[in-house]
Amino acid sequence: MANEAIQVEGEYIIHDFTVAASTGIKQGALLILSDPRTAATGELGVFAGVAMTEKDATSDQTELGLCTDGIFTMTAQSGTTIVAGAMVIISGTNTITNAAAGDLLTGLVVGKALEDIASNTTGEVHVGASA
Repeated sequence: MANEAIQVEGEYIIHDFTVAASTGIKQGALLILSDPRTAATGELGVFAGVAMTEKDATSDQTELGLCTDGIFTMTAQSGTTIVAGAMVIISGTNTITNAAAGDLLTGLVVGKALEDIASNTTGEVHVGASA
């Protein structure tokens, strides 16, 4: 994969989530909920967290620590301009875009942009921020 989130600053809040044993997950991947307290890779969906370690597809590992709060550098989706203060959602594999009003109510919000982020560039996002 590409465009994984990069840790900038904590405090980081990390929780264990169930993941598929046969799925490889890169450190910094943006994961979505696929079931209660179960996370998976995906391009759209309810945000679960940022993978804090890498998981090999050949391991039998079924738990992975996901960060649900902290500051990360993330990549804006192609064609998207995000302004500082905007709430963002997952818009593709490890990319973000501007959230719509209803996204906050449905759990899609990843966090708040802490700076302007131009198309296909990176900027800091406070994961877990809701306002």
